[in-house]
Amino acid sequence: MFKTNYPKSLFLAITIFGVAAIAYSQGQRPAGPPQETRFGQAGQPGGPRPNLMRELGLSPEQIRSIRLLNQERKPAERIARKRFQDANRALNQAIYADSVDDVEYRARLVEFQTAQAELARIKFSNELAVRKLLTPDQLLKFRELRRRFAEDREDKPETDGPQGPTRPALERLRRNQPRVN
Repeated sequence: MFKTNYPKSLFLAITIFGVAAIAYSQGQRPAGPPQETRFGQAGQPGGPRPNLMRELGLSPEQIRSIRLLNQERKPAERIARKRFQDANRALNQAIYADSVDDVEYRARLVEFQTAQAELARIKFSNELAVRKLLTPDQLLKFRELRRRFAEDREDKPETDGPQGPTRPALERLRRNQPRVN
């Protein structure tokens, strides 16, 4: 029979876990200040995003309600996002397979569209629930902040370093293509 040396095995397992934890933590961003103070003022082109809760003057009860909505939404959204990503990958594989099967393509397209619709339903249901919590004055402020944010995004050209503007569709295509060995 084999004789195991538990102290050496335990030491090896702890060492591997420690190295993995250190490597993982180095890839993480440092923790920033609390969310209420993390963002700068609204309307700074290219600057930090506004803290909407502070800008809108939400009451403590409204903040609690929004946080509860977000906590309830996140698990369903995480599952739907994973399903969407898997469907997207499968659709790309069907499109770029060595031989194209139209039936397979249509099936993957339906899966993709269903997953996309579920993500949209979750997102817009949450936005509607949040909108119902806003007072008329807060809704006006929110619309103005969205308009300014959209203008700032249009004014700021997205760049991919010195190479120039990014091409989001091309980047998505590259990310989702199956790897060829």
